[in-house]
Amino acid sequence: MTLPRGFKANAEREALRLRRELDLSDTDALDVDDLADYLKVKIVSAEKLVSRTRLEELERVQAYAFSAATFQVSGRSIVVTNPLRTPGRRASDVAHELSHLVLEHDLAEIREVNGMPFRTCRPAEEEQATAFGGTLMLPRPLLLGAVRRQWGPTQIAEHYGVTEEMARYRYNTTGVAKQIRGR
Repeated sequence: MTLPRGFKANAEREALRLRRELDLSDTDALDVDDLADYLKVKIVSAEKLVSRTRLEELERVQAYAFSAATFQVSGRSIVVTNPLRTPGRRASDVAHELSHLVLEHDLAEIREVNGMPFRTCRPAEEEQATAFGGTLMLPRPLLLGAVRRQWGPTQIAEHYGVTEEMARYRYNTTGVAKQIRGR
């Protein structure tokens, strides 16, 4: 699956626009809780809704079946997060869920996990939310600055509070390392 033509460039512009509205520079770390507040989205840990034991049971049945989900309750968006995830993974998950809202995706598909139905977006929209969430957290100017400091994905992840997986994904898909080395 591939992103629609122009999606990446538009995602970069939109991410920078949102960051400016949050009074962040292009290279500041993004606190997803601040973005959620700005978008008027409530974030709730799943352990406030079900026992941690049930979450651990779900994790044993199907690892990573649940990281975060967005619900509409009385006209308000609520992102429910999994407390079993690392802080970096939580940030990525929240950015992903907020991306669905910013991109105005519809919950159109129903999937079942361990007998429980979940509404989800189409696979193409999931890919878009993943790409845009990464762009929100690590836009190109931020990555360029990190590469100029000779940081790799590990240092980027540690400094900006994201997973190394996300840092590596953005580092590789933006081509910033090649751009800096090519000068």
